[in-house]
Amino acid sequence: MVYLNLFWAYLKIGLFGFGGGYAMLSLIQHEAVEVVHYGESQPWLTPIEFTDIVAISQMTPGPIGINSATYVGYVAAGNSILGSIIATFAVCLPSFILVLSVSRFILKHKDNITIKSIFSGLRPVVVGLIASAALLLMNKENFPDYTISIGIAVISFVLVHYAKIHPILVIVLAGISGYALY
Repeated sequence: MVYLNLFWAYLKIGLFGFGGGYAMLSLIQHEAVEVVHYGESQPWLTPIEFTDIVAISQMTPGPIGINSATYVGYVAAGNSILGSIIATFAVCLPSFILVLSVSRFILKHKDNITIKSIFSGLRPVVVGLIASAALLLMNKENFPDYTISIGIAVISFVLVHYAKIHPILVIVLAGISGYALY
């Protein structure tokens, strides 16, 4: 019964948890700490264990929603890897279905003038959002000397655009340069 409860709880979290992992935290806390699921005698986690998983999720790579699903599934199923797999699969399933549905729609209507217009309008918006995030992070804590950072950026652009060096290699070289110079 615990596997079915895990699947249902994390399917709901994946379906209704809009806004990323931090937006999912209240849903995850409700399902893992507050609810006694059908056929079980107590919630899956204590409030302290939930706080621990949030802290651990910050230190491990990957989204907090998926990390917490994996951990809660493991603990709720009695330290079972199958519980981790079920909870992780369930939290990701709605996103996969949505992406598949939208991509089929877009492929079917890719030559439609309205769809083309929407995407031509979205491109500058996406570039603007990325630029806004970059500007937000450009502060003295992250970049003590802007001239070095601008120099690394210009050299990286030249290496990728004109010298045709693979971008991953340029990212690694830029990281090493930034580490050495700062």
